[in-house]
Amino acid sequence: MIASATTVGHFAVGSKDFLKPMLGASFDPIPKKVMHCVFHYVSTYLILSAVTLLLIGLNTCSGAGSVAVTKFIAANYVVFAVWQIVLAIASDIPNGIFKLFQWIFFVLIALFSFLGTGL
Repeated sequence: MIASATTVGHFAVGSKDFLKPMLGASFDPIPKKVMHCVFHYVSTYLILSAVTLLLIGLNTCSGAGSVAVTKFIAANYVVFAVWQIVLAIASDIPNGIFKLFQWIFFVLIALFSFLGTGL
Protein backbone atom coordinates (compact mmCIF):
# COMPACT_ATOMS: atom_id res chain seq x y z
CA MET A 1 0.00 0.00 0.00
CA ILE A 2 2.87 2.39 0.72
CA ALA A 3 4.25 1.81 -2.77
CA SER A 4 0.82 2.61 -4.24
CA ALA A 5 0.48 5.77 -2.13
CA THR A 6 3.99 6.81 -3.17
CA THR A 7 3.00 6.36 -6.81
CA VAL A 8 -0.12 8.49 -6.36
CA GLY A 9 1.96 11.12 -4.57
CA HIS A 10 4.48 11.09 -7.39
CA PHE A 11 1.78 12.00 -9.88
CA ALA A 12 -0.13 14.42 -7.64
CA VAL A 13 2.68 16.29 -5.92
CA GLY A 14 5.49 15.52 -8.35
CA SER A 15 3.56 16.76 -11.37
CA LYS A 16 2.50 19.96 -9.64
CA ASP A 17 5.67 20.80 -7.70
CA PHE A 18 8.35 19.47 -10.04
CA LEU A 19 7.29 18.49 -13.55
CA LYS A 20 5.11 21.49 -14.47
CA PRO A 21 7.53 24.14 -13.08
CA MET A 22 10.47 22.39 -14.72
CA LEU A 23 8.70 22.25 -18.09
CA GLY A 24 7.83 25.95 -17.75
CA ALA A 25 11.39 27.00 -16.89
CA SER A 26 13.68 28.65 -19.40
CA PHE A 27 16.58 26.38 -20.17
CA ASP A 28 17.83 24.31 -23.09
CA PRO A 29 15.03 22.16 -24.55
CA ILE A 30 17.15 18.99 -24.77
CA PRO A 31 17.87 18.63 -21.01
CA LYS A 32 14.31 19.76 -20.36
CA LYS A 33 12.95 16.93 -22.51
CA VAL A 34 15.37 14.46 -20.93
CA MET A 35 14.08 15.46 -17.46
CA HIS A 36 10.51 15.06 -18.77
CA CYS A 37 11.41 11.53 -19.89
CA VAL A 38 13.12 10.78 -16.57
CA PHE A 39 9.96 11.81 -14.70
CA HIS A 40 8.02 9.27 -16.73
CA TYR A 41 10.70 6.58 -16.37
CA VAL A 42 10.33 6.96 -12.62
CA SER A 43 6.53 6.91 -13.04
CA THR A 44 6.77 3.62 -14.91
CA TYR A 45 9.01 2.05 -12.27
CA LEU A 46 6.75 3.21 -9.43
CA ILE A 47 3.64 1.84 -11.13
CA LEU A 48 5.18 -1.52 -12.05
CA SER A 49 6.78 -2.07 -8.64
CA ALA A 50 3.60 -1.05 -6.76
CA VAL A 51 1.43 -3.38 -8.86
CA THR A 52 3.95 -6.20 -8.49
CA LEU A 53 4.16 -5.79 -4.71
CA LEU A 54 0.37 -5.65 -4.45
CA LEU A 55 -0.05 -8.83 -6.52
CA ILE A 56 2.58 -10.66 -4.49
CA GLY A 57 1.07 -9.37 -1.24
CA LEU A 58 -2.36 -10.61 -2.29
CA ASN A 59 -0.85 -14.05 -3.01
CA THR A 60 -1.79 -13.91 -6.68
CA CYS A 61 1.89 -14.64 -7.44
CA SER A 62 3.83 -17.02 -5.25
CA GLY A 63 6.99 -19.06 -5.23
CA ALA A 64 10.71 -18.41 -5.15
CA GLY A 65 10.46 -16.00 -8.06
CA SER A 66 8.14 -13.67 -6.19
CA VAL A 67 10.51 -13.57 -3.22
CA ALA A 68 13.40 -12.70 -5.55
CA VAL A 69 11.37 -9.98 -7.28
CA THR A 70 10.30 -8.53 -3.93
CA LYS A 71 13.91 -8.45 -2.73
CA PHE A 72 14.97 -6.83 -6.01
CA ILE A 73 12.33 -4.11 -5.65
CA ALA A 74 13.29 -3.59 -2.00
CA ALA A 75 16.96 -3.26 -2.93
CA ASN A 76 16.10 -0.64 -5.53
CA TYR A 77 14.23 1.40 -2.94
CA VAL A 78 17.16 1.12 -0.50
CA VAL A 79 19.47 2.59 -3.14
CA PHE A 80 16.91 5.31 -3.99
CA ALA A 81 16.71 6.23 -0.28
CA VAL A 82 20.48 6.29 0.20
CA TRP A 83 21.02 8.54 -2.83
CA GLN A 84 18.17 10.84 -1.80
CA ILE A 85 19.65 11.21 1.70
CA VAL A 86 23.21 11.74 0.42
CA LEU A 87 22.11 14.33 -2.13
CA ALA A 88 19.85 16.09 0.37
CA ILE A 89 22.64 16.35 2.95
CA ALA A 90 25.17 17.48 0.34
CA SER A 91 22.83 20.10 -1.12
CA ASP A 92 22.72 23.78 -0.26
CA ILE A 93 19.00 23.44 0.47
CA PRO A 94 18.24 24.44 4.07
CA ASN A 95 16.73 21.40 5.83
CA GLY A 96 17.20 19.50 2.58
CA ILE A 97 16.70 16.15 4.32
CA PHE A 98 13.12 17.20 5.11
CA LYS A 99 12.39 19.03 1.85
CA LEU A 100 13.61 16.06 -0.19
CA PHE A 101 11.48 13.74 1.91
CA GLN A 102 10.84 10.94 -0.59
CA TRP A 103 13.54 8.85 1.09
CA ILE A 104 11.13 8.21 3.98
CA PHE A 105 8.70 6.40 1.68
CA PHE A 106 11.53 4.56 -0.06
CA VAL A 107 12.82 3.28 3.31
CA LEU A 108 9.33 2.15 4.33
CA ILE A 109 8.73 0.34 1.04
CA ALA A 110 12.11 -1.39 1.29
CA LEU A 111 11.64 -2.30 4.95
CA PHE A 112 8.18 -3.80 4.53
CA SER A 113 9.19 -5.56 1.32
CA PHE A 114 12.19 -7.17 3.01
CA LEU A 115 10.07 -8.07 6.04
CA GLY A 116 7.52 -9.68 3.72
CA THR A 117 10.22 -11.97 2.36
CA GLY A 118 11.09 -13.24 5.82
CA LEU A 119 14.34 -11.34 6.28
